[in-house]
Amino acid sequence: MARNYFTQASFRFLKKLENNNDRDWFAENKQDYENLVRSPALDFITDMIDGIASISPHFVAIPKKMGGSLMRVHRDVRFGKDKRPYKTNVGIQFRHELGKDVHAPGFYLHIEPGNNFVGAGIWHPDSQTLATIRTAIVDRSKTWIKASQDKKFTSKFKLAGDSLKTYPRGHDKQHPLINDLKRKDFIAITSLDNKQIISNRLLSNVTKSFETAIPLMKFLCKALELRF
Repeated sequence: MARNYFTQASFRFLKKLENNNDRDWFAENKQDYENLVRSPALDFITDMIDGIASISPHFVAIPKKMGGSLMRVHRDVRFGKDKRPYKTNVGIQFRHELGKDVHAPGFYLHIEPGNNFVGAGIWHPDSQTLATIRTAIVDRSKTWIKASQDKKFTSKFKLAGDSLKTYPRGHDKQHPLINDLKRKDFIAITSLDNKQIISNRLLSNVTKSFETAIPLMKFLCKALELRF
């Protein structure tokens, strides 16, 4: 389906929010948020339902204002020093049907002026999940290499995220895949520019990117005994 979702006005709103990140300003401009950010995002999620289902019936696109694929605009300021109340980006995650939060395996679209990207994988998994993935990489090294170093995959995506400074406990520091075993995130990202976000090809381009990441997602799901 070729249609536009976001516009230059969407980016201008996010930039204004970055410069006026307080509750009074947001309350005064909430209708602009609805018109320029949340409604287009929900339309995009709705139109992704069939595309996600074609990639895997076990990942979901849920077009809800709260509790669905659209991540909330309010930041959790309880534990950090940064007390700005609002996120200045749009986060959309199509997570596994058994996932309860952003740390579940999923496909992701990030929209932020000058920092847009498509992602796939699992971000900041808990220690047990992380250990399980590392064990799978050791036990199924050839499959991991095929998934993470495939030419089609690496021509579009780069593995990203945080890594340990030293080798993980219980693993051989001389292991040929030690750099992957050090990973604390198993995510892959590919950048988009602002023009690609406002293009009427956004849905198609994002879907194709997700399809390219299928081998990575299959590996992670099998490691975690999740259906793909």
